[in-house]
Amino acid sequence: MMDTGNLFGLDGRVALITGGSRGIGRMIVEGFLAAGCGRIYITARKADDLKRTADGLGDRVVALPGDLSTMAGIEALAAEIGAREDRLDILVNNAGAAWGADFEAFPESGWDKVMDLNLKAPFFLTQRLHGLLKAAAGGARPAKVINIASVDGLRVNPWETYSYQASKAGLVHLTRRMAARLIADRIVVSAIAPGAFPSSMNKAARDAADMVAKAIPARRVGEPEDIAGAAIFLASWAGDYVVGSTLPVDGGIVDANPGLGFGGD
Repeated sequence: MMDTGNLFGLDGRVALITGGSRGIGRMIVEGFLAAGCGRIYITARKADDLKRTADGLGDRVVALPGDLSTMAGIEALAAEIGAREDRLDILVNNAGAAWGADFEAFPESGWDKVMDLNLKAPFFLTQRLHGLLKAAAGGARPAKVINIASVDGLRVNPWETYSYQASKAGLVHLTRRMAARLIADRIVVSAIAPGAFPSSMNKAARDAADMVAKAIPARRVGEPEDIAGAAIFLASWAGDYVVGSTLPVDGGIVDANPGLGFGGD
């Protein structure tokens, strides 16, 4: 008989979740803890916030401050993980940034900052951790890389967040390309495209949830269990056969939205 506890369990796994101190990253951390993950490293630029999160979640969560928007920061984090662990079972590339400005005034700095963190960092951090991921993949289960994209990489939103939308669309396709290569090493790469979840990045979902919910087919914003459940599924045995796919977790924004209805009689 199928053991669903084992199917969705993360017992003894070692994970790294970037941007893990708040928002969607923290939701995933809490979900992994509940699923039995043995040790979770979290990283973010703000050391105080990171330490506060780790201290509040217990001794299975380890804070490693760092700036993943630079190659030096990526290499330093990879070296620190390598000094502490001989394998990495799960990597969640969640750290991200957004920038909004009118088309005529959109600055190069707003392009480069977002692209570096949202698209460049997931690739090069995975590259630098490839050896540790391969070491984990030599065990009973494959290693996992989960990229956190966005529904804004699957459809156009109303806001002038040019680099954000382009970076997330790029991450969706990068997930496919990385998956095609890394599956040969028993490293399964997939992605999640969250919709409206309350966070410091999505202040509308946080501060005006009732208004935002009106535009969502499910008529509510996302809850921690929604994103944590999706991440546990992809990270666990249950998600071993999901390779290169991006899973929208959005209450139907992308795939169940009837749109404006201009066609037909």
